[in-house]
Amino acid sequence: MKTASLKDRVAIVTGASSGIGRATALKFATEGAKIGLIDINEKDAEQVKKHIIKHGGEAVIAETDIRDPEQVEQAIKAIIEHFGKLDIVFANAGINGKVAPIENITPEEWDQTLETNLKGTFLTTKYAIPYLKKRGGSIVITSSINGNRQFSAIGMSAYSSSKAAQMAFGKMAALELSEYRIRVNIICPGQIETNIGKNTFKEDENLKKVNIPVEYPEGNQPLEGKGGKPEQVADLVHFLASDASAHITGTEVYIDGASTLL
Repeated sequence: MKTASLKDRVAIVTGASSGIGRATALKFATEGAKIGLIDINEKDAEQVKKHIIKHGGEAVIAETDIRDPEQVEQAIKAIIEHFGKLDIVFANAGINGKVAPIENITPEEWDQTLETNLKGTFLTTKYAIPYLKKRGGSIVITSSINGNRQFSAIGMSAYSSSKAAQMAFGKMAALELSEYRIRVNIICPGQIETNIGKNTFKEDENLKKVNIPVEYPEGNQPLEGKGGKPEQVADLVHFLASDASAHITGTEVYIDGASTLL
């Protein structure tokens, strides 16, 4: 008989209301974890909470702008006060942000992307550490193929910079936190079917002046056709959060169907 691999553990998932965050929260719950749902949209997160509870799990919501230190600190504190401990952190929340030539991106648009993706990851990790230090645990960061193994996403300089920085941050954190038995790993999804397009602000006309024509052969994604599923990413995050990956830390894992190897 299969035993729930995360039984009695407490996990925090940021960006939990949709896409990879939602799929991972549901996966964690089916594996026995109690879930703290951190999201900027409480209404959408409520649907995830209801689904978890309906299937016998436990979940609480902390509506949070992950760019705000005070909100992040209080959200994590509230989740710990409810469940009593913390074992797993999935720092997943992020946006594509402004997609435009560098000369057309305003400083404010640059900051919005970097603060959401990079600062949000830093704050989530920072305020979780005191609780994770008590018993050890796992932190998983959602980075991307963009900025790490692929640089052809024209107009996404802010996004790619934030994702490359998340990789460096994760590796530094893995080294720094190893003495506390806290593992830190980074996932790099490729094209995954999510609604991140809602947080993508593309300047099509301006992008024409920096577009670099690249022709790919047909079937340019060797696995999965047009892209992967959030549930496939959730399976990877579950592995990195569980004891099955007990000796893996400071490691990036690409999950893109080999599309960036062409």
